[in-house]
Order: sequence, then structure tokens, then C-alpha cells
Amino acid sequence: MDSKILSMRLVLPLLLLMAVKPCFSQDSLLSMLEDSAKYGGTTFPVKGTFKAIHIVNAQTVESPAKHDLNFIIMHRFGKLNDGAYNFFGLDNASIRLGLDYGITDRLGVGIGRSSLEKTFDGYLKYRLVDQTDGQKKFPVTISVLGALNHMTLRLDTFVSAKNKTTYVTQALIARKFSSALSLQVSPTFIHFNRYPATRTSEDIFATMVGGRLKFTKRMAVTAEYHYIPSGKRDDLNIKNSLSLGFDIETGGHVFQLVFTNSGGMIESQYIGKTTGTWGDGDIFFGFNITRNFSLGKDKKKKEW
Repeated sequence: MDSKILSMRLVLPLLLLMAVKPCFSQDSLLSMLEDSAKYGGTTFPVKGTFKAIHIVNAQTVESPAKHDLNFIIMHRFGKLNDGAYNFFGLDNASIRLGLDYGITDRLGVGIGRSSLEKTFDGYLKYRLVDQTDGQKKFPVTISVLGALNHMTLRLDTFVSAKNKTTYVTQALIARKFSSALSLQVSPTFIHFNRYPATRTSEDIFATMVGGRLKFTKRMAVTAEYHYIPSGKRDDLNIKNSLSLGFDIETGGHVFQLVFTNSGGMIESQYIGKTTGTWGDGDIFFGFNITRNFSLGKDKKKKEW
């Protein structure tokens, strides 16, 4: 009897240890794998180059994970130099509602509707290659994007539906330099079936340079600048778009305060139709709110 009691006293602690140990061993194993990757034992993709789908207005290399759905509200008030009568732009506003869905971890699709010019938009984005670290390094993440913007605003003169459509092609190239700093460059081509009534067709080439700088775990500043060659800008009477953002991450939400000289929130508007300048006070204040919903199985996501 004593031997049985002694055996039980030895076996029970071992069984408890075996039950508890997996809770710790998994984290320890992950730490070992990460350390191994850090020191060249393996190759792994760099995750979380940007937290959201947009830097401010511009698309990032990021797409929702497979079976994840993002709902985004983009809101812009009027210009600050509209004066006190218009409450410095707060009396006027435009909004874009959008949905972004991850078909796979590399392929994303999105649709949206903007009140400005009553425009519908849609896009497909595919991540071609990941930035990697470890044994085999690759310096950047590269995605490609194709988008369509269709204006439904009724114009004074008859314009066919075909001539209210704009096509956008972008290459998105980004690098995460550290957990705090990410930068991106995006060569862009936009084709307008019809621009203002004085023109029948316009093509615009532009280059976006932007980035994110985190200064706490949940806060960051973002900026983006879209450069169009001066000859084309003068011909179309448009300005380069410059936008600044202040990001706050709150669990499944990303809340962003925005300051920009562009009233539009889609490519054909903030690249092709920006007319304001910061120096003249043509600054639109607004915000972006992004909410992520996981429609598939829960999975742990780790950032580098």
C-alpha cells in the first residue's frame, strides 16, 4: 500500500508537468526558431511592413490576410482656408466607404464608393515577393495593383459612362528597415478616358514616396508625396499631393488623423485632380478608420 501511494506521489507531479509543459515549450520553440532565423539558420519573410492598407491615401504593399475583411471609413472635411463662415472647412465633407478582402495571403481585392464625384472604385492587388531575412535575404517587398475608378456624377454636358472611367496601374515597392521605420516607393500610371471637357484623353505618370515611423508600440506618423513631372502638372493645372497622418492602433482598429492638400481619396482624385497647395492654406483635415474582421480560422500573426 505504501509503495502504491509513493508511486502515485511520483506519477501525479510528472503528469501535471507534462500537461503544463506544452504551454511553455511552444513559446520557447518559437523563440528558438526566431533566434535561429535571426542568426542565419533559416529564411523567413518580414511581416508588418505597414499596419494598414493605406499610408494615408496611397495603397501600401499590404493586403488583408486570407479570409480577412477590412472595413475602412475615409473622411475629409473642407479646406482650412474656407474661413470662419464655413467653420474652417468643418461644414463641408466628403467620405469614402471601402471593403478589402484577402482571397489568399498574397491576393487582395477591394471595392469602395466616394461621395466626391459619386465615384465607385475597385482594385486587385498581388504581392509578388516578400522581403526576407535570415540565411537568404531579399531587400524589399513588391506588390502590383490594378484599379478602376468610375465617376457617376451627372455632368452638364452629355458624357458617356465609358468616358467617366479611369484606369490605374501601380508597382508598390517597400522595405521595413526596423520595427519602427518602413518606406515605400510607388511608380504609377493613370489613364483617364476623359479628363475635363477641354480634353479627350490624358495619361499621367507619377511616383509616390512615403513611409511610416513608429514612436510607440501603438502610435506612428505617416507621410506620402506624389510627384508628377512639372510639364504635365502645368498642362493639367494640378499640384503634387502631400499628405501627413498620425496613426493610433487600438486592437482591431487603426485610427488615423489626416492633413492633406487633396480632397479626394482615390488615385484618380488625389493624383490627377489635386489643385490646392499647403502654402495657400488649402489643407484638408480628416481621418481614416480601419476595422479588421477575421472570417477564417484564428491564426497567430507575428511581426518582425
